[in-house]
Amino acid sequence: MRVLAIDTALGACAAAVLDSERGAILASESLAMARGHAEAVMPLIARVMDAGRCEFSDLDRIAVTVGPGSFTGLRVGIAAARGIALAANKPAVGLSTLAAFAAPLIDADDSLRVVSAIDARHDHVYLQIFGAGGRTLVAPRLASLRDALRRAAAAGAPRLAGNAAQMLAEAWPAGERPPTAVEQNDAPDIAWIARLGAAAQDIGMPVKPLYLRAPDARPQDAQLPRR
Repeated sequence: MRVLAIDTALGACAAAVLDSERGAILASESLAMARGHAEAVMPLIARVMDAGRCEFSDLDRIAVTVGPGSFTGLRVGIAAARGIALAANKPAVGLSTLAAFAAPLIDADDSLRVVSAIDARHDHVYLQIFGAGGRTLVAPRLASLRDALRRAAAAGAPRLAGNAAQMLAEAWPAGERPPTAVEQNDAPDIAWIARLGAAAQDIGMPVKPLYLRAPDARPQDAQLPRR
């Protein structure tokens, strides 16, 4: 199976092509960026496809991170995945950014708990907690930093992943067993997004954003006067 993976959810614009039968990433590229995903994503995908010597017709599916993450970034990646899927007549699958952060730690040892956290600003994080075998113990949610720490500490010396991993580690409650590992990254590894895309079972479901909160920018209630 060949999978094109796309990620523009957070601090990177990234794409990769995976050949799951060979167990190999044919090509990948990740550019660190906070803004500018819309201008960068399609040229980046073209470079990755060319480097992997792969045509869109060769793909079996397209995988894309659907959040949580930046509102603008999510829309960019999802639009690209939907457009390619439609043009190539291939299925698209949406993947949680939180699961993508946790995936390498779960693969390394699936007997230990993983707390995946993304900075949601204003002393809040997006949170998901995984138990043995990668089973979800706490479903993706928006949580205050205090609540997130309470839930994370209850996991008992977990491993922390995500772009808020260091934030949780630095605020860890005194007297609680500290995390056994802190994997701080601005964006998930695009290779793991590709692998999760190959393993995904919910093919055919609509790919839509996982926001978990309302946008900070909202339309004004007041109407502008007519001229």
